[in-house]
Amino acid sequence: MLLLEYIILGIIQGFTEPLPISSSGHLKIFKSIFNNEVLSDMNFEIIANFGSLIAILILFRKEILNIIKDFFYYIKTKNKKYKVNYNYAWLIVIGTIPAAVCGLIAKDFIEKYFTTKLVGLMLIITAILLFMIKDIKGEKEKKDISYKDAIKIGLFQVIALLPGISRSGATIVGGMKSNLKRDIALNYSFMLYIPVSIASMILGISDLMNMSNLNELLIPYLVSMIVTGIVTYYSAKLFIDIMKKGKLIYFSIYCIIVGLIVFIMF
Repeated sequence: MLLLEYIILGIIQGFTEPLPISSSGHLKIFKSIFNNEVLSDMNFEIIANFGSLIAILILFRKEILNIIKDFFYYIKTKNKKYKVNYNYAWLIVIGTIPAAVCGLIAKDFIEKYFTTKLVGLMLIITAILLFMIKDIKGEKEKKDISYKDAIKIGLFQVIALLPGISRSGATIVGGMKSNLKRDIALNYSFMLYIPVSIASMILGISDLMNMSNLNELLIPYLVSMIVTGIVTYYSAKLFIDIMKKGKLIYFSIYCIIVGLIVFIMF
């Protein structure tokens, strides 16, 4: 039963992580409904996050390798053909800073005081934000993203520290409001996820290693991580396909329905 519960949690985390429907919000809702020991396991989020991270790294491996390669080639050669990805690397760093700083300051406060009813309200806000950009197509390519755009999108990612506000949804809204093309906004959103995810994992690893029952949970954790990674991979591919078709309205409808139900029930 313990293994099954972690598998189910892995499926939930994996499916909701890439989609603009807030994985943290869904976990908070499930915790309030079922309220058992597994759902209260904060270390699960570190494990699940690692599974999702691996999936995104695999899915965007060519893009990531090109960015890293071109970054160092430009430093070495100053050849202009490498400059777009060199700048893009810095844009990822700059876009990550606001959420990293605010996360360190506010993480414990949010975990302690953020209620399930507020999660419902945040899902409604996510729905409104997604609805606002449903018809926007954008014009900017990767090379056109400015540092001002990166800061703006990074500030949208700060809002997503609140459970119920989707991280991918918020950053895509920030990107579309900065006039980025849909595919560019989506790509930048996933690139911003990587350093934030790595930072969260590093910050939580000491808690994980100091668990008294780590040996008992090692197999459930491992299986859950694998399940999360597999589901995240296919969920992200689904999201990319839906985003290309400009069908964000599906997620807006979903968030408004779930948000209203949660807000009324809790």
